[in-house]
Amino acid sequence: MRLDNPWWTEPGIPEPFKGYSTRDYFEAFRKLVLSRNPHRAVVLMGPRRIGKTVLILHMISDLMRRGNVPHHILYVSIDAPNYNGLPLEKLLNIYIAGLGLKPGQQLHVFFDEIQYLKDWEVHLKALVDSRREIKFVASGSAAAALKLKSNESGAGRFTDFVLPPLTFSEFLRLTKRETELIRERKISSRLTILACSMMRLANT
Repeated sequence: MRLDNPWWTEPGIPEPFKGYSTRDYFEAFRKLVLSRNPHRAVVLMGPRRIGKTVLILHMISDLMRRGNVPHHILYVSIDAPNYNGLPLEKLLNIYIAGLGLKPGQQLHVFFDEIQYLKDWEVHLKALVDSRREIKFVASGSAAAALKLKSNESGAGRFTDFVLPPLTFSEFLRLTKRETELIRERKISSRLTILACSMMRLANT
C-alpha cells in the first residue's frame, strides 16, 4: 500500500500528476468529497481514460493542502493483482492496522476501479453504515452498471458524480491554446470584414 500512497513518505502526489491542470468539474467534485453531512460515499463514474484517477489524485493533493494528515488518506486501485477479490473492509483494516491508526480518526479513503470487485455496492454500503468517521470515494469505468447498482443498493448512502468527456473549451484550456483560438478568431473576423468591404466596392 505504501507504493500506491507515496504521500505517506514524500510530500505531494507523484509526478507528472501534480503538473496537470484540474478539470472544470473539480470544484463540484471537491464539494462532495469535503461534505460530511449527510454521511454518504461519493461514486465517481465515467468512461475509461476520461481522467477519473487524475481527478482523485488532485483531490488528494487538495486535502493535504487543507491540512489533512497524509497518513489519513488512502488510495487503493481495486484492479491491482494484490488487491483483486479482497473485501473492502479487509483492505481498510490492513491500512488502519499497518499504520497504527487510532479508532475514530477522520480519514479519506479512495477506492479506484471498484467495478473489479464483485458486489462492490454491498461492501461499500456496509462501510458507509459502520464507519461514519471515514469519507469514502469510489470510482469506476462501467458507468451504466455502476449507476444501476448505486441506485439499487446505495439509496441515501451514495452520491453519484458523472465525469463527462472533455468539452472543447476545456480542451483548449488544458492544452493552453485559448489565446491561439482568440487570435485566430480575430484574424478570421478581420478577413470577413475585409471580404464584405471588397464585395460592397465591387457592387458600386
